[in-house]
Amino acid sequence: MNPSLLLTALCLGIASAAPTLDHSVDAQWNQWKAAHGKLYNESEEGWRRAVWEKNMKVIELHNWEYSQGRRNFTMAMNAFGDMTSEEFRQVMNGFQNQKHKKGEMFQEPALAEIPPSVDWRKEGCVTPVKDQGVCGSCWAFSATGALEGQMFRKTGKLVSLSEQNLVDCSRAQGNKGCRGGLMDNAFQYVKDNKGLDTEESYPYSGTVKHDDTCKYKPEFSAANDTGFVDIHKNERSLMKAVASVGPISVALDASLESFQFYEKGIYYDPDCSSEDLNHGVLVVGYGFEGVEMDNNKYWIVKNSWGTKWGMDGYIKMAKDLDNHCGIASLASMASYPIV
Repeated sequence: MNPSLLLTALCLGIASAAPTLDHSVDAQWNQWKAAHGKLYNESEEGWRRAVWEKNMKVIELHNWEYSQGRRNFTMAMNAFGDMTSEEFRQVMNGFQNQKHKKGEMFQEPALAEIPPSVDWRKEGCVTPVKDQGVCGSCWAFSATGALEGQMFRKTGKLVSLSEQNLVDCSRAQGNKGCRGGLMDNAFQYVKDNKGLDTEESYPYSGTVKHDDTCKYKPEFSAANDTGFVDIHKNERSLMKAVASVGPISVALDASLESFQFYEKGIYYDPDCSSEDLNHGVLVVGYGFEGVEMDNNKYWIVKNSWGTKWGMDGYIKMAKDLDNHCGIASLASMASYPIV
Protein backbone atom coordinates (compact mmCIF):
# COMPACT_ATOMS: atom_id res chain seq x y z
CA MET A 1 0.00 0.00 0.00
CA ASN A 2 1.46 3.36 -0.98
CA PRO A 3 1.21 5.77 2.01
CA SER A 4 1.59 8.85 -0.18
CA LEU A 5 -1.28 7.69 -2.42
CA LEU A 6 -3.41 7.04 0.63
CA LEU A 7 -2.66 10.41 2.20
CA THR A 8 -3.46 12.19 -1.04
CA ALA A 9 -6.80 10.40 -1.24
CA LEU A 10 -7.62 11.15 2.36
CA CYS A 11 -6.65 14.80 2.11
CA LEU A 12 -8.86 15.24 -0.93
CA GLY A 13 -11.73 13.32 0.60
CA ILE A 14 -11.83 14.91 4.03
CA ALA A 15 -10.22 18.33 4.20
CA SER A 16 -6.93 20.11 3.86
CA ALA A 17 -6.89 20.95 7.56
CA ALA A 18 -6.26 18.44 10.34
CA PRO A 19 -9.40 16.36 10.96
CA THR A 20 -11.56 16.84 14.04
CA LEU A 21 -11.70 13.56 15.92
CA ASP A 22 -14.36 12.18 18.25
CA HIS A 23 -12.46 11.32 21.42
CA SER A 24 -15.44 9.46 22.89
CA VAL A 25 -14.44 6.53 20.69
CA ASP A 26 -10.74 6.53 21.62
CA ALA A 27 -11.06 3.14 23.33
CA GLN A 28 -12.80 1.58 20.31
CA TRP A 29 -10.14 2.99 17.99
CA ASN A 30 -7.31 1.56 20.08
CA GLN A 31 -9.06 -1.82 20.35
CA TRP A 32 -9.55 -1.90 16.59
CA LYS A 33 -5.89 -1.05 15.92
CA ALA A 34 -4.75 -3.78 18.30
CA ALA A 35 -7.14 -6.36 16.83
CA HIS A 36 -5.88 -5.78 13.29
CA GLY A 37 -2.23 -5.05 14.02
CA LYS A 38 -2.41 -1.47 12.72
CA LEU A 39 0.64 0.74 13.21
CA TYR A 40 0.86 4.27 11.83
CA ASN A 41 3.42 7.04 11.87
CA GLU A 42 2.49 10.31 13.56
CA SER A 43 1.58 12.15 10.36
CA GLU A 44 -0.69 9.35 9.14
CA GLU A 45 -2.68 8.31 12.18
CA GLY A 46 -5.00 11.32 12.27
CA TRP A 47 -6.17 10.80 8.70
CA ARG A 48 -6.59 7.06 9.19
CA ARG A 49 -8.61 7.71 12.31
CA ALA A 50 -10.85 10.20 10.46
CA VAL A 51 -11.60 7.64 7.74
CA TRP A 52 -12.29 4.99 10.38
CA GLU A 53 -14.75 7.30 12.19
CA LYS A 54 -16.52 8.11 8.93
CA ASN A 55 -16.85 4.40 8.15
CA MET A 56 -18.16 3.72 11.65
CA LYS A 57 -20.94 6.27 11.10
CA VAL A 58 -21.85 4.66 7.75
CA ILE A 59 -22.06 1.26 9.43
CA GLU A 60 -24.14 2.54 12.36
CA LEU A 61 -26.62 4.28 10.05
CA HIS A 62 -26.98 1.19 7.87
CA ASN A 63 -27.58 -1.06 10.88
CA TRP A 64 -30.19 1.36 12.23
CA GLU A 65 -31.97 1.10 8.86
CA TYR A 66 -31.71 -2.70 9.18
CA SER A 67 -33.39 -2.51 12.60
CA GLN A 68 -36.22 -0.57 10.96
CA GLY A 69 -36.70 -3.32 8.37
CA ARG A 70 -35.25 -1.25 5.53
CA ARG A 71 -32.21 -3.45 4.89
CA ASN A 72 -31.76 -7.21 4.45
CA PHE A 73 -28.21 -7.44 5.79
CA THR A 74 -25.98 -5.95 8.48
CA MET A 75 -22.59 -4.29 8.30
CA ALA A 76 -19.70 -4.43 10.75
CA MET A 77 -16.32 -2.79 11.24
CA ASN A 78 -13.49 -4.97 9.97
CA ALA A 79 -9.85 -4.83 8.87
CA PHE A 80 -10.74 -2.42 6.04
CA GLY A 81 -11.97 0.27 8.44
CA ASP A 82 -9.20 2.76 7.73
CA MET A 83 -9.59 2.59 3.95
CA THR A 84 -11.56 5.04 1.82
CA SER A 85 -13.90 3.53 -0.78
CA GLU A 86 -11.56 4.66 -3.55
CA GLU A 87 -8.49 3.14 -1.95
CA PHE A 88 -10.42 -0.05 -1.22
CA ARG A 89 -11.38 -0.38 -4.90
CA GLN A 90 -7.82 0.22 -6.04
CA VAL A 91 -6.25 -2.24 -3.62
CA MET A 92 -8.76 -5.07 -3.19
CA ASN A 93 -10.67 -5.33 -6.46
CA GLY A 94 -8.47 -6.98 -9.08
CA PHE A 95 -10.82 -8.40 -11.71
CA GLN A 96 -10.01 -6.98 -15.15
CA ASN A 97 -12.47 -7.66 -17.95
CA GLN A 98 -10.13 -7.77 -20.91
CA LYS A 99 -9.80 -9.39 -24.30
CA HIS A 100 -8.82 -13.01 -23.89
CA LYS A 101 -9.16 -16.40 -25.43
CA LYS A 102 -12.76 -17.61 -25.22
CA GLY A 103 -13.62 -20.96 -23.70
CA GLU A 104 -16.20 -23.51 -24.73
CA MET A 105 -19.82 -22.45 -24.38
CA PHE A 106 -21.75 -24.00 -21.50
CA GLN A 107 -24.23 -26.60 -22.69
CA GLU A 108 -27.08 -26.66 -20.20
CA PRO A 109 -27.77 -30.19 -18.94
CA ALA A 110 -31.22 -31.63 -19.39
CA LEU A 111 -31.84 -31.83 -15.67
CA ALA A 112 -35.24 -33.25 -14.84
CA GLU A 113 -35.34 -30.95 -11.85
CA ILE A 114 -32.94 -28.29 -10.60
CA PRO A 115 -32.49 -28.61 -6.82
CA PRO A 116 -33.92 -25.64 -4.86
CA SER A 117 -30.65 -25.42 -2.93
CA VAL A 118 -27.06 -26.58 -3.37
CA ASP A 119 -24.03 -26.20 -1.10
CA TRP A 120 -20.79 -27.76 -2.35
CA ARG A 121 -19.12 -27.10 0.99
CA LYS A 122 -21.19 -29.94 2.41
CA GLU A 123 -19.81 -32.27 -0.28
CA GLY A 124 -16.23 -31.55 0.80
CA CYS A 125 -15.05 -29.93 -2.42
CA VAL A 126 -14.34 -26.39 -1.12
CA THR A 127 -11.11 -25.47 0.65
CA PRO A 128 -11.10 -23.14 3.68
CA VAL A 129 -11.45 -19.40 3.07
CA LYS A 130 -8.15 -17.74 2.11
CA ASP A 131 -6.91 -14.15 2.34
CA GLN A 132 -5.52 -12.26 -0.65
CA GLY A 133 -4.05 -9.53 1.57
CA VAL A 134 -3.20 -6.13 0.12
CA CYS A 135 -2.97 -7.43 -3.44
CA GLY A 136 -5.44 -7.33 -6.34
CA SER A 137 -5.22 -11.08 -6.85
CA CYS A 138 -8.88 -12.00 -6.34
CA TRP A 139 -8.90 -13.54 -9.84
CA ALA A 140 -6.27 -16.08 -8.76
CA PHE A 141 -8.25 -17.14 -5.69
CA SER A 142 -11.44 -17.49 -7.71
CA ALA A 143 -9.60 -19.61 -10.28
CA THR A 144 -7.93 -21.92 -7.77
CA GLY A 145 -11.28 -22.40 -6.02
CA ALA A 146 -12.96 -23.55 -9.21
CA LEU A 147 -10.03 -25.81 -10.11
CA GLU A 148 -9.88 -27.27 -6.58
CA GLY A 149 -13.55 -28.16 -6.87
CA GLN A 150 -13.20 -29.81 -10.28
CA MET A 151 -10.13 -31.79 -9.20
CA PHE A 152 -12.02 -32.99 -6.12
CA ARG A 153 -14.94 -34.14 -8.23
CA LYS A 154 -12.54 -36.01 -10.51
CA THR A 155 -10.18 -37.55 -7.94
CA GLY A 156 -12.04 -37.46 -4.62
CA LYS A 157 -9.12 -35.55 -3.08
CA LEU A 158 -9.32 -31.90 -1.98
CA VAL A 159 -5.93 -30.22 -2.43
CA SER A 160 -5.37 -26.50 -1.87
CA LEU A 161 -3.76 -24.97 -4.96
CA SER A 162 -1.26 -22.14 -5.30
CA GLU A 163 -2.53 -18.63 -6.04
CA GLN A 164 1.06 -17.36 -5.96
CA ASN A 165 1.89 -19.72 -8.82
CA LEU A 166 -0.77 -17.91 -10.87
CA VAL A 167 0.22 -14.43 -9.66
CA ASP A 168 3.88 -14.98 -10.57
CA CYS A 169 3.61 -17.07 -13.71
CA SER A 170 0.51 -16.23 -15.80
CA ARG A 171 1.53 -12.85 -17.21
CA ALA A 172 1.99 -14.28 -20.71
CA GLN A 173 -1.72 -15.15 -20.65
CA GLY A 174 -2.63 -11.53 -19.81
CA ASN A 175 -2.74 -11.44 -16.02
CA LYS A 176 -0.95 -8.70 -14.09
CA GLY A 177 -0.20 -10.22 -10.71
CA CYS A 178 -1.32 -7.97 -7.84
CA ARG A 179 -2.58 -5.42 -10.37
CA GLY A 180 -5.41 -7.65 -11.53
CA GLY A 181 -6.31 -10.45 -13.88
CA LEU A 182 -8.97 -12.76 -15.23
CA MET A 183 -9.95 -16.26 -14.16
CA ASP A 184 -10.10 -17.58 -17.73
CA ASN A 185 -6.53 -16.40 -18.26
CA ALA A 186 -5.55 -18.38 -15.17
CA PHE A 187 -7.22 -21.52 -16.54
CA GLN A 188 -5.42 -20.93 -19.85
CA TYR A 189 -2.10 -20.71 -18.01
CA VAL A 190 -2.71 -24.04 -16.27
CA LYS A 191 -3.47 -25.63 -19.63
CA ASP A 192 -0.41 -24.09 -21.32
CA ASN A 193 1.82 -24.93 -18.35
CA LYS A 194 0.39 -28.45 -17.99
CA GLY A 195 0.01 -28.04 -14.26
CA LEU A 196 -0.40 -25.92 -11.12
CA ASP A 197 1.53 -26.34 -7.88
CA THR A 198 0.03 -26.96 -4.46
CA GLU A 199 -0.44 -24.19 -1.90
CA GLU A 200 1.98 -26.00 0.40
CA SER A 201 4.79 -26.15 -2.16
CA TYR A 202 4.28 -22.62 -3.53
CA PRO A 203 2.83 -20.55 -0.63
CA TYR A 204 1.10 -17.20 -1.01
CA SER A 205 3.04 -14.05 -0.14
CA GLY A 206 0.20 -11.51 -0.32
CA THR A 207 2.37 -8.55 -1.12
CA VAL A 208 2.95 -6.39 -4.17
CA LYS A 209 6.68 -6.30 -3.36
CA HIS A 210 7.01 -10.06 -3.72
CA ASP A 211 9.73 -11.21 -6.10
CA ASP A 212 7.45 -12.28 -8.93
CA THR A 213 9.92 -14.63 -10.60
CA CYS A 214 8.03 -17.78 -11.56
CA LYS A 215 8.97 -20.63 -9.23
CA TYR A 216 6.71 -23.37 -10.61
CA LYS A 217 8.04 -26.88 -10.09
CA PRO A 218 6.27 -29.65 -12.05
CA GLU A 219 7.04 -32.24 -9.37
CA PHE A 220 4.71 -30.36 -7.01
CA SER A 221 1.85 -29.98 -9.46
CA ALA A 222 -1.51 -31.21 -8.17
CA ALA A 223 -3.92 -30.02 -10.89
CA ASN A 224 -4.25 -29.56 -14.61
CA ASP A 225 -6.96 -28.58 -17.08
CA THR A 226 -7.61 -28.94 -20.79
CA GLY A 227 -9.45 -25.65 -21.18
CA PHE A 228 -12.45 -23.92 -19.70
CA VAL A 229 -16.16 -23.35 -20.17
CA ASP A 230 -17.85 -19.92 -20.19
CA ILE A 231 -21.41 -19.43 -18.96
CA HIS A 232 -22.87 -16.45 -20.79
CA LYS A 233 -26.65 -16.42 -20.44
CA ASN A 234 -28.35 -15.58 -17.14
CA GLU A 235 -28.85 -16.57 -13.52
CA ARG A 236 -30.78 -19.70 -14.46
CA SER A 237 -27.85 -20.90 -16.58
CA LEU A 238 -25.50 -20.17 -13.70
CA MET A 239 -27.83 -22.04 -11.36
CA LYS A 240 -27.77 -25.10 -13.65
CA ALA A 241 -23.99 -24.92 -13.85
CA VAL A 242 -23.57 -24.71 -10.08
CA ALA A 243 -26.00 -27.61 -9.57
CA SER A 244 -24.45 -29.90 -12.18
CA VAL A 245 -20.77 -28.91 -12.34
CA GLY A 246 -19.67 -27.57 -8.96
CA PRO A 247 -18.17 -24.28 -7.74
CA ILE A 248 -18.07 -21.63 -10.49
CA SER A 249 -15.77 -18.62 -10.91
CA VAL A 250 -17.68 -15.35 -11.34
CA ALA A 251 -17.08 -11.62 -11.18
CA LEU A 252 -19.24 -8.96 -9.58
CA ASP A 253 -19.31 -5.37 -8.38
CA ALA A 254 -17.75 -5.32 -4.92
CA SER A 255 -16.88 -1.63 -4.82
CA LEU A 256 -19.53 -0.27 -2.47
CA GLU A 257 -19.08 0.51 1.23
CA SER A 258 -21.94 -1.88 1.95
CA PHE A 259 -19.87 -4.72 0.45
CA GLN A 260 -16.63 -3.57 2.08
CA PHE A 261 -18.24 -3.87 5.52
CA TYR A 262 -20.78 -6.65 4.88
CA GLU A 263 -21.44 -8.80 7.94
CA LYS A 264 -24.42 -11.14 7.43
CA GLY A 265 -27.77 -11.50 5.69
CA ILE A 266 -28.74 -11.43 2.00
CA TYR A 267 -26.73 -8.70 0.31
CA TYR A 268 -28.77 -6.33 -1.83
CA ASP A 269 -27.77 -2.73 -2.57
CA PRO A 270 -29.67 -0.79 -5.28
CA ASP A 271 -26.45 1.06 -6.14
CA CYS A 272 -24.62 -2.15 -7.06
CA SER A 273 -23.71 -2.23 -10.76
CA SER A 274 -24.52 -5.16 -13.06
CA GLU A 275 -21.95 -3.97 -15.60
CA ASP A 276 -18.98 -2.44 -13.75
CA LEU A 277 -17.50 -5.65 -12.44
CA ASN A 278 -14.29 -5.52 -10.45
CA HIS A 279 -13.91 -8.54 -8.15
CA GLY A 280 -13.45 -12.26 -8.80
CA VAL A 281 -15.13 -14.68 -6.38
CA LEU A 282 -16.42 -18.26 -6.27
CA VAL A 283 -20.07 -19.36 -6.25
CA VAL A 284 -20.23 -22.57 -4.19
CA GLY A 285 -24.00 -22.94 -4.01
CA TYR A 286 -27.36 -21.25 -3.67
CA GLY A 287 -30.42 -21.38 -1.46
CA PHE A 288 -33.16 -19.40 0.25
CA GLU A 289 -34.15 -18.25 3.72
CA GLY A 290 -37.44 -19.45 5.21
CA VAL A 291 -40.05 -20.23 2.56
CA GLU A 292 -38.75 -19.80 -0.99
CA MET A 293 -39.87 -16.44 -2.39
CA ASP A 294 -38.58 -13.92 -4.91
CA ASN A 295 -36.80 -11.75 -2.34
CA ASN A 296 -35.16 -14.33 -0.08
CA LYS A 297 -33.07 -16.37 -2.51
CA TYR A 298 -29.29 -16.09 -2.52
CA TRP A 299 -26.04 -17.26 -4.03
CA ILE A 300 -23.46 -18.67 -1.59
CA VAL A 301 -20.27 -16.84 -2.51
CA LYS A 302 -16.78 -17.59 -1.20
CA ASN A 303 -14.63 -14.47 -0.97
CA SER A 304 -10.85 -14.16 -0.49
CA TRP A 305 -10.68 -11.53 2.27
CA GLY A 306 -10.15 -13.89 5.19
CA THR A 307 -12.60 -15.35 7.69
CA LYS A 308 -13.05 -12.12 9.66
CA TRP A 309 -14.96 -10.56 6.75
CA GLY A 310 -18.63 -11.36 6.20
CA MET A 311 -20.05 -14.70 7.29
CA ASP A 312 -16.73 -16.40 8.08
CA GLY A 313 -15.44 -15.24 4.71
CA TYR A 314 -18.68 -15.85 2.76
CA ILE A 315 -21.48 -13.62 1.54
CA LYS A 316 -25.07 -14.38 0.57
CA MET A 317 -25.65 -12.46 -2.67
CA ALA A 318 -29.24 -11.69 -3.72
CA LYS A 319 -30.35 -14.21 -6.36
CA ASP A 320 -32.94 -13.81 -9.14
CA LEU A 321 -33.22 -10.06 -8.59
CA ASP A 322 -32.25 -8.70 -12.02
CA ASN A 323 -28.76 -10.20 -11.96
CA HIS A 324 -27.80 -8.22 -8.89
CA CYS A 325 -24.20 -6.91 -8.92
CA GLY A 326 -23.70 -8.57 -12.31
CA ILE A 327 -23.01 -12.02 -10.91
CA ALA A 328 -24.34 -13.77 -14.04
CA SER A 329 -23.97 -11.05 -16.67
CA LEU A 330 -22.08 -11.50 -19.92
CA ALA A 331 -19.31 -9.36 -18.49
CA SER A 332 -18.91 -11.54 -15.40
CA MET A 333 -17.25 -14.30 -17.42
CA ALA A 334 -18.70 -17.01 -15.17
CA SER A 335 -16.57 -20.04 -15.94
CA TYR A 336 -14.99 -23.27 -14.76
CA PRO A 337 -12.00 -25.35 -15.90
CA ILE A 338 -12.28 -28.68 -17.75
CA VAL A 339 -10.28 -31.38 -16.00
